[in-house]
Amino acid sequence: MNRKGTASVNLSIYKSILLLPCPYPSVGFFFQNGIIITPCSFIYIFGKIAMVTTTKQANEHPLNEFIERLKTGKGLLVDNPQNVLEVVGILKSYGVVLDAYSNNLIYIAENQFLVFFPFFKYFNGEINFAKLIRHWWHDRINFEYAEYCMKAMLWHGGGGLDAYLDSEDFRLNAKAVIQAKFKNNPLIIGINQLFPNFLIEQLRVSAYYSGLGQFWRVMADIFLSLSDLYDQGKIKSIPEIIEHIKAGLVADAGRPIVYTVKIREQVYDILPAKVGLTFLPDTAIPYVEAIFFRGTPFPGTVSYNAQAYQIPPDQGKFQYGALYADPLPIGGSGIPPTLLMQDMRHYIPDYLHAVYRRTRRGEDDLLVQICATFQKSMFCVTSAAIIGLMPYAGDTQDPSEQEANQVYLEKWMDRLTTSRLLDANQ
Repeated sequence: MNRKGTASVNLSIYKSILLLPCPYPSVGFFFQNGIIITPCSFIYIFGKIAMVTTTKQANEHPLNEFIERLKTGKGLLVDNPQNVLEVVGILKSYGVVLDAYSNNLIYIAENQFLVFFPFFKYFNGEINFAKLIRHWWHDRINFEYAEYCMKAMLWHGGGGLDAYLDSEDFRLNAKAVIQAKFKNNPLIIGINQLFPNFLIEQLRVSAYYSGLGQFWRVMADIFLSLSDLYDQGKIKSIPEIIEHIKAGLVADAGRPIVYTVKIREQVYDILPAKVGLTFLPDTAIPYVEAIFFRGTPFPGTVSYNAQAYQIPPDQGKFQYGALYADPLPIGGSGIPPTLLMQDMRHYIPDYLHAVYRRTRRGEDDLLVQICATFQKSMFCVTSAAIIGLMPYAGDTQDPSEQEANQVYLEKWMDRLTTSRLLDANQ
């Protein structure tokens, strides 16, 4: 049965099929080479052909090249010395910035909760005239971007943290904190009775301040240690970068996410340890979903007019995250990642800065170049997450496990079809 455009079935398969028992042995079809095919045999052959066809179709995914790369641990970014240098350099800068973001978010969560006008929340408790002048002159870290990410996580939700903040247990803890904080303030107690959800919602926001701060604490350490290993000559390829990030994620996967506040020397739980919130499922995965994939539409790049239908009504269909955003608008008004690129600019290592200076525009479009490099690094982080969460080992020989991996990876690739993946690999 060798015909052009059809699957060929080996003659030995037919011979083995003849031995299959069939409830209709008297019914048969004469086939070439003098072989009689019974209905059961035909069904068996058809199943074999369908299986071959299914396998062929599975390999026809538009991003199948990247599926195969993920199975072998190579990741979503092409491995070459230039990419290694750029990714390590930008992640070193990002690690320094995340360290500052993390410290500030945790400070706000622990010291500025239920403060209605936190004028000095970006000062981390160190208030002096010189620092105030630098703040007004914007000679500082743009902590506003950290809050932007926190609000995106709060809005999109997901994970155990989001679920717990809607529970009755959290409401009881929140009410205890509110009562202790304002027990000598009858005005606020009265307002709280009129609007019982207002202060509870403020504590939900504080919980996300703390959760994101704890998540970034881990990521900052991973990226800074990656840079140290690179400087020591121990990191030389993109797969090694991905493996380092994956190892860091796995090592802290079960790290508890807890949040307590102190009021008049009394400690109150907001995210108690008994809830069992942990780093990977309750902060890392929701962060990837909210920041890498969904994000928020940037003002000025799309119309917020509902009649224009430029923004999907379903949040699950948002594709405005770090893996999709065009770097070109960076530096423009209303583009939140501009703040991050400005922060990272101050901490870029000299070897990466030299790469930017050698480009056609030099430093004229420095923020755009930083954003493009940052996007490459985020595909490496995404690769580490995808590989780490793969159902089975990428090199498994079990057909059912291979199929499960294929389905899993195709779902990821479906989401990345419209991303900047191909542009990052040019």
